[in-house]
Amino acid sequence: MIDRRKLLTGVAALASAAALPVKANDMKIDPKTIPDYDKWRLTEKEWKQRLDGEAYAVLRKEATERPWTSPFNNEKRDGIYACAGCGYDLFDASKKFDSGTGWPSFFDIIPNGVEKKTDFKLIVPRTEYHCARCGGHQGHVFNDGPSPTGFRYCNNGVALTFKPA
Repeated sequence: MIDRRKLLTGVAALASAAALPVKANDMKIDPKTIPDYDKWRLTEKEWKQRLDGEAYAVLRKEATERPWTSPFNNEKRDGIYACAGCGYDLFDASKKFDSGTGWPSFFDIIPNGVEKKTDFKLIVPRTEYHCARCGGHQGHVFNDGPSPTGFRYCNNGVALTFKPA
């Protein structure tokens, strides 16, 4: 059951951050710099075979998992968070913080980990990001994160795997 205070806090944080989109075109990555980039150009049928239902919906159809359902919300160990679609490293655990939104959140990425684009699904523009290798949808980035970056990469837990240090 969702705690009412957490729900309202999360909705308020998302609403206020949505009004300030992050510049989306500032992160275009040259595919030649991504290991095995061509290997991860799979067909929809291949993705459906590779991923379970919720992971497929998030990574390939840009769905969003319910807040506070990811076991990664409480993960505290050192390690690397990688794309659940292809295993490409996206976030160092040292950049993770508790945003109070119900999704794993990070204030910085591993260089060349993601690409950004503008999303208008909620009418107001938001900046969504995807795995730079397989294109799997991860979440949205907002301008309300902690120092030193001021960013909050709000990630779907089902789109991640964790590699302990």
